[in-house]
Formats: sequence, structure tokens, C-alpha cells
Amino acid sequence: MKKRLITMIMMATATIYAEEIYATFKVEAQKSAKLAFVSTGVVEKVYIDVGSVVKQGEVLATLENSDLRAMLESAEVAKKYAQKDFKRQQKVKQVIDQAQFDQYAFKYENAKAQAAYHKALFEKTILKAPFEGMIFEKMVEEGDAVSAGVIRTILKIQSLHERKLILTFDQKYHTKVKVGDLFRYQIDGDEKRYEGKITKIYPTLDTDRRKVVAEVEAKDLMVGLFGEGVILTDEQ
Repeated sequence: MKKRLITMIMMATATIYAEEIYATFKVEAQKSAKLAFVSTGVVEKVYIDVGSVVKQGEVLATLENSDLRAMLESAEVAKKYAQKDFKRQQKVKQVIDQAQFDQYAFKYENAKAQAAYHKALFEKTILKAPFEGMIFEKMVEEGDAVSAGVIRTILKIQSLHERKLILTFDQKYHTKVKVGDLFRYQIDGDEKRYEGKITKIYPTLDTDRRKVVAEVEAKDLMVGLFGEGVILTDEQ
């Protein structure tokens, strides 16, 4: 009885996966971005280099912005005193002309808008990291001129650890492969075996190669590597 039970378990395990489907892949960063200034000016400072690990919101580079800084400070001062005037008028609102009160309200709202506008202009001279990651390409030096009219990529960033495998497999299996299927694979030149689950199947076919494209999440693999493996499809 015990021997028969073991045999049944082995048969059940062997039939969990209905088919092995061959697939090739390349490694890409889970997130990547091309960064550029959207303001005209001269690059004053570059704080990072290729290989730098940065946090989300960290300053990467700045343009010379002393003129915009001065304009922002002036706008903030104007807002401060417009606010004081408005608060004083609020205290005597019941005994002054409504039109006069509205003028103070308008001056305060206009001062806030001007301060916000100059802050936006100033912040365009500061390039920050959109997410935690690593700088993998740098095409800028201090003293370079940039123009708002010509958006030029100056830095490239990719996610620090998160990777995705871009799989391709024969179109004849497009109805068999599902999200959640296991993918067992090896990197070219690496004997280590890895595995992961399919997280996404692209809705359109790669018509040039007549291949279906899918994604598998991975960690800490070098971007640009290639490899191959098998998708283990669920019989059910």
C-alpha cells in the first residue's frame, strides 16, 4: 500500500507541468529613464558619475541659477507682505468697503501665484533622480550649455536591483503560456540555474520574428545579458 502511494505521488508530481516550451531572453532594468533639463542655461554642477547609486529626489545636476534664485526670493518677500496686508484687512472687513477688501485679496492671490511661478522656473534648473537607482550613462560636464528648445538627454538611470527578462517564444504556444507559469533559465556563460514566474504577456505579436513576448521578474542581473530556458506550462 505504501509503495503504491509513493508511486501515485511521483506520477502526480510529474504531471503538474504539461509541457516545456523553449524561450530565449534578454535582461533589462525594471525601470529606466533618460533625464534632461527643460530649462535653458549653463551646467553649474554635476554631483554624480557613472555607477553612482542615488536615492529618489536626490539632486543630480544644476544649472547656474543665481538670477532665478534672486527673483524667487523677491517674489517670496512680496507674498509675505501681501499676506500681512490681507490678514490686517480681514480683521476690519466689516467696516471697510468691499471693493477695497477685494483689492487686498487680489494682491495676495497674485503674489502667491507669482511666487509659485518663480519657484517652478527655479526648480527647472535642478535635475533630480525620479526613483532610486544607478546612473549608467553620463553625457554632460560642468560648463555645458543646454537649451529648453532642444531636449538633450544628459543622464540615464536604471533601477538598482529590479530586473525583468524579456522572453520570446514561438507563436504556436500563445494559447498555452499563462501569467504565473514557471520559467527555468540560465544566463549565457553561467552554469547557475535560476527560475521565476511569468508576470506579463504582451498583447501583440512580434511579427518580424513571429514570436510572443513575455516578462519575468528578476534581481541583480547585469542589464544586457542574454540566456535561454524553458517555460513550464500548467496542465490545468
